[in-house]
Amino acid sequence: MDLKKIIDKKDEAAKYMQKEIEHICKDFEKRDPGSKGELQACEYMAEVLKKDCGCETAKIESFKENPGSFFGWIYFTITFALIAIPLFFVFPLASVILIIAGLFIMFMQFGLYKKLVDRFFPEKTGHNVTAIKKCSGEVKRRIIFNGHPDAVWEWTVNYKLGGVAFEGHAALCVVGALYYMIISIINIAKNGVDFGLIDKSSVLFKLGLIGLVFVPFLVGLYWMWNEKRIVDGANDNLSGCYMGISILKALHDEGIVLENTEIGVVLTGSEEAGLRGSKAWCEQHKGEFQDVPTFIFSYDTIHDPKYLMTNYRDLNGTVKVDKDVSDLFMEAAKELDISCKKGWVPPLGGATDSAAFAQAGFRATGITGLNHKIEDYYHTRRDTYDNMNLEGLAGCYAVSVKALEMFDNGAKQ
Repeated sequence: MDLKKIIDKKDEAAKYMQKEIEHICKDFEKRDPGSKGELQACEYMAEVLKKDCGCETAKIESFKENPGSFFGWIYFTITFALIAIPLFFVFPLASVILIIAGLFIMFMQFGLYKKLVDRFFPEKTGHNVTAIKKCSGEVKRRIIFNGHPDAVWEWTVNYKLGGVAFEGHAALCVVGALYYMIISIINIAKNGVDFGLIDKSSVLFKLGLIGLVFVPFLVGLYWMWNEKRIVDGANDNLSGCYMGISILKALHDEGIVLENTEIGVVLTGSEEAGLRGSKAWCEQHKGEFQDVPTFIFSYDTIHDPKYLMTNYRDLNGTVKVDKDVSDLFMEAAKELDISCKKGWVPPLGGATDSAAFAQAGFRATGITGLNHKIEDYYHTRRDTYDNMNLEGLAGCYAVSVKALEMFDNGAKQ
């Protein structure tokens, strides 16, 4: 199938995306994970997929989650570190144990997105949408476009001081914890594990006092995120949701139905709570969509065209996604002479939903359009519908349609 006519309408598609995103941001409640606003957005987009995009089904599915746990690790890790500091002077073994426990919680909850401390936070109900547009003939392949409809709690330091300060603050906290762990280990090696005040004239005692400079930064991390302010999330990530919706709408408007390629749009909620929606979707649809080659393109924060990127690794660099799916997007960009970088979601870069799909055995890749060096709109109140990049949306849309065309014509299967 030749989809050039659809590709050529990329600017029109970008304007449609922005208009729809403006409607959701202005007329619905805030969309934090597991909220009423997230459900409202899912219900609205499901209706759009049926009414305007020709999807035969657009099913809303619920799942249980504890969204406060994703950044809630801070309360455990920082509290353990702060308690460990005075313990260094009297019981260094306890100091080491607390710091290791705190860093382990951080690594599992924030580094690997595991549900280590979820049970300590209130349970909520999140929602996903699964919409399918059938082909006219036998299904020989399937392509799914994915985005997440939820928005994040504001990152206070990034809003006030910028990304360098945000990352520097977090790094100083980790360095501070490691500092006290190291000098505690040295203290144990030198003086044993007995409980008792360390010699005030010793070098170790002085090092312990010097380390107190880290305390204000550790305390400040309690306010890394503002639970009371939810950002609009226009770029992150209604842009990703509407990438697939706009493609299906363009096909529907032109009366184009593919013969052997089934198209799906999957909207997975609560990505900002640690990929909880996509993980739940994979569990609920385990064993499905395995009948024919199925590619998943997961979009997240499609903004600046110069940062359009196919991420070959995800989840802080720990998860390898599907090479064929990734290569298809890169080749589609090359065909259209649209710049697209080959990259990854680096350590401390977080994740896209493609990580959950890949971990569950689905063939997926993550497409982003943002600088991995944190920008001022990222997870702040500046992520608004009037701070979107139409060129970035149009370029990603065009590449996505080209990838669909190439896939429909037999590429990478």
